[in-house]
Amino acid sequence: MNKLRITTENRTRLETVIPLSTPYLVFLDPSNLCNQQCEYCPTGNRKLMKQIGIKQQLMHFDLYRHIIDQFVDFPQKVKTLRLYKMGEPLLNPDFPDMVRYAKDSGYFGRIDTTSNGRLLTEKLSRLLILSGLNKIFISVPKDYDKQYINNVKYLYVNSRDNLEVFVKIAGDYLNPKEQEDFVADFSNISDSFAIEHTADCWPGFTPDGLNRKVGIYGQPIAEDIKVCPYSMYSMTINSDGTVSHCFLDWRQSFILGDLSKDKIKRIWDKECREIQMAMLAGYRYELPNCSGCNHHLYGMPDNIDQYADELLKKY
Repeated sequence: MNKLRITTENRTRLETVIPLSTPYLVFLDPSNLCNQQCEYCPTGNRKLMKQIGIKQQLMHFDLYRHIIDQFVDFPQKVKTLRLYKMGEPLLNPDFPDMVRYAKDSGYFGRIDTTSNGRLLTEKLSRLLILSGLNKIFISVPKDYDKQYINNVKYLYVNSRDNLEVFVKIAGDYLNPKEQEDFVADFSNISDSFAIEHTADCWPGFTPDGLNRKVGIYGQPIAEDIKVCPYSMYSMTINSDGTVSHCFLDWRQSFILGDLSKDKIKRIWDKECREIQMAMLAGYRYELPNCSGCNHHLYGMPDNIDQYADELLKKY
């Protein structure tokens, strides 16, 4: 079924729940390394990553356990733990164990990830299914082959009622025939699929060929949004254990803390809340990284601008 990657049906209205005592969504990056070099993603530009001084690495399992254990301090479960930010999660050999450890903790409602699917094998697919992973978004590379299709098919066929498989591809880099082939190849071996658009979303990274006419999901480009809704309900943990204010902080230029030394709940209650208040007070364009971000135009499902003044009074 052709479907949006984001949830729009029965979506919680943020203005009715802010401020949150527990984040709804946590990005946690098992790997900021990637085995692809997609032109529309900064991670794939290895020269650029080296120039800005980002150490590309796998998250060590001991650090991961230390971070997951800290979620006991939140009063509610985190709705979604997203084991993904910048790299290819399946490069981390501990990935299935990471899912299982988080699942067994009971601190998360559901666990998902995004992968390019290059590393899928029958063995790894079985491990992913057994790990308790709830959903996988597979970003299909343009040059996929028959073996790639068979690997996705194996995961799909053997994961029924356990793991939801969502398959997507960057349609702006495909001709009409290639788009038709993608639908024919994957529509029957996925729970849902989508041909999406690439967009000028990464602050400070604008490669050639990006779409600037419609949103990521084909929706009209939004008007300027002054209050970033992501800051109200999500937080991001990098592969080195540092906390970024946002999953779009690919340069790691807006760091709020280091979970090898600090506590995640303290960061959520203090640094994250200070950012939320700044957003609601109208200072979005003065925040590092936020001033150059266009994701609000291309991909955000929420707009709470009209409620900003009233919400600020609740802090």
